[in-house]
Amino acid sequence: MTTRTPLMAGNWKMNLDYKEGLALVESLGEALKGVDESTVEAAVIPPFVDLRTAQTSIATNAFPLALGAQDLSEHVGTGAYTGEISGQMLAALDVTYVLVGHSERREYHREGEAVTNRKVNSAIAAGLTPILCVGEGLDERKAGKQIEYTVAQLEGGLEGLSAEDARRVVIAYEPVWAIGTGEVATPEDAQEVCGAIRETLAALYDQGVAQAVRVLYGGSVKSSNVAEIMAQPDVDGALVGGASLKAEEFAKIVRFADAA
Repeated sequence: MTTRTPLMAGNWKMNLDYKEGLALVESLGEALKGVDESTVEAAVIPPFVDLRTAQTSIATNAFPLALGAQDLSEHVGTGAYTGEISGQMLAALDVTYVLVGHSERREYHREGEAVTNRKVNSAIAAGLTPILCVGEGLDERKAGKQIEYTVAQLEGGLEGLSAEDARRVVIAYEPVWAIGTGEVATPEDAQEVCGAIRETLAALYDQGVAQAVRVLYGGSVKSSNVAEIMAQPDVDGALVGGASLKAEEFAKIVRFADAA
């Protein structure tokens, strides 16, 4: 039986200004009061401009929420990098998690494995936990190459990391064809690739690392399907998109075990 604590992380993407974000954090925090954080962890991942407001609300109200950022600079520390946000800046805001290699960064900003790998290292250097996103598009899925494609992204993102640092990474498997489309991989589809991710971690490092690292599923997760997905042995949580913008719905996802 796994001892990995499930993680439900809500990625707001480019939605909600700081006032709207505050309202969501307050509603969500109230809905989650009483949740045992030793049995499930919830995180909100708002836009940069909402981070300080969310942090203050979470701390003031002792909400059972962790804070995440949607991206960070590959550059460590400070410097002449206009528009960039360093891991150290995020750490100063009590940020715990940071997305790296999200499919939208890969697609719209042409971020390949080298950049993703540097961002993973930048996050670790700042004491943050990177959520490394990997997953195939529709073409790879139709060609039956979903495991090969996803594993290549995983290996690229982790290249050069020690076993100790690899243990600090969270992996999020997000089949790109199921993001925001209403389509969702079957629980068996999710398990197939999440299981392959864990096998790859064992091959790259050892069973200790493979069993320690949490592997999330992302792609049209909602309260009506989360329990089925979470029943899979190698799925340790969810990276939630649209459903995380609704406090009641995301709270139901976090409380998936109650419904099950």
